[in-house]
Amino acid sequence: MSIRIGIYGYGNLGRGVENAIRQNSDMELVAVFTRRDPNSIKINTAGASVFHADELPKMTDKIDVLILCGGSAKDLPIQTPEMAKLYNVVDSFDTHAKIPQHFDNVDKAAKVGNKVAVISVGWDPGMFSVNRMYAETILPDGESYTFWGKGVSQGHSDAIRKIEGVLDAKQYTIPVEKALEKVRNGENPKLSTREKHTRECFVVAEDGADKERIEREIKTMPDYFADYDTTVHFITKEELIRDHSGIPHGGFVIRSGKTGENLENNHIIEYSLKLDSNPEFTSSVIVAYARAAYRMNKNGDSGCKTVFDIAPALLSPKTNEELRKNLL
Repeated sequence: MSIRIGIYGYGNLGRGVENAIRQNSDMELVAVFTRRDPNSIKINTAGASVFHADELPKMTDKIDVLILCGGSAKDLPIQTPEMAKLYNVVDSFDTHAKIPQHFDNVDKAAKVGNKVAVISVGWDPGMFSVNRMYAETILPDGESYTFWGKGVSQGHSDAIRKIEGVLDAKQYTIPVEKALEKVRNGENPKLSTREKHTRECFVVAEDGADKERIEREIKTMPDYFADYDTTVHFITKEELIRDHSGIPHGGFVIRSGKTGENLENNHIIEYSLKLDSNPEFTSSVIVAYARAAYRMNKNGDSGCKTVFDIAPALLSPKTNEELRKNLL
């Protein structure tokens, strides 16, 4: 029997989830839910239907896992706790500073509904989080560094688009090369947030919008831009489509540590990603964790989970025997 998946939200991430489901033979897309007019949404999966979000409470017997594809700034803090009372859910909440608060809110809701809710799934938070944990556990005497980019941040771009007067926007996160070089050389530098990355924003404003206010709101936005050197460019819609239509991303998790009686031996662990499509890769991670959410709930588990709480074998469609034989 296939794991029945629902998608809530059909933007870049929702379309990516739809594509990822087709690559997993043990899953099927049942429905897409939207706050827009369902007739305006054209999906690519035969047999699946599009419903208005108001129909979500009526579909609990048709869906095993609901994947939430809204934005972290305004959507997921509300949607994930609401839906976790009704469904096993997975989200990609990526505001790192607010993950503990989000976890608590979702955990209460999921336990009320006796469901499993997996939050903050993707590559960071997500795959990078797991690698940071492994590296720090293996090399306890050392320093960890995470660099993102150069690439488009979906969450930061979405946060800009929420600002009054903004029609569209893309935001690039860019590592500071000198900082990255020092880390790879094992120098273990002490780096502030501002010294590790810069942010570059390309914004399409409404006609007559107050661009000075928009730029000020971007640069002072807590958790997103306030701690970074940020450059804002105002461009036309045509320029955004022509020059910034892709959604690449990537980055590095680096742990520099020491071992030995006198800590004389140096080691560097580096995990890197180079992604042509940020949402497509994020979607692929989310779908794997949807499988884990389904399995955990079938085994009687409930409550909120993160990538730290889920055994790797639960992500794979292979049996434990197959994993031991082919991958161990």
